[in-house]
Amino acid sequence: MAAELQVEMVAADRSVWSGVATLVIARTTSGDIGVMPGHQPLLGVLESGPVTIRSVDGGTVVAAVHGGFISFADDKLSLLAEVAELSDEIDVKRAERALERAKSEADAAAERRADVRLRAVAGAH
Repeated sequence: MAAELQVEMVAADRSVWSGVATLVIARTTSGDIGVMPGHQPLLGVLESGPVTIRSVDGGTVVAAVHGGFISFADDKLSLLAEVAELSDEIDVKRAERALERAKSEADAAAERRADVRLRAVAGAH
């Protein structure tokens, strides 16, 4: 049997994704990190960025995550996000409009959020 890790991704308002995976890639304040079964325990601060989960069935789940924490111990990974959206929940046209609006208003934070949402959709395909 292949090594597995139990993953739970929650946002402030809901449970976003739960399941068994072989790899999770997330962006932290220390840089991008890949977590596989047997990884050393960790606690980190999530940056805005896509989170990629490789599920045990060979599928890929991608979410746009904006802030929060990541923790891992005993093959259990928790992603506690301020905001998280699965790629298939993201309205691409709306995100593109938000990106353009943020650029025209020189709102760097809004531009980053919109860019992360679009990269999460692109990463899922």
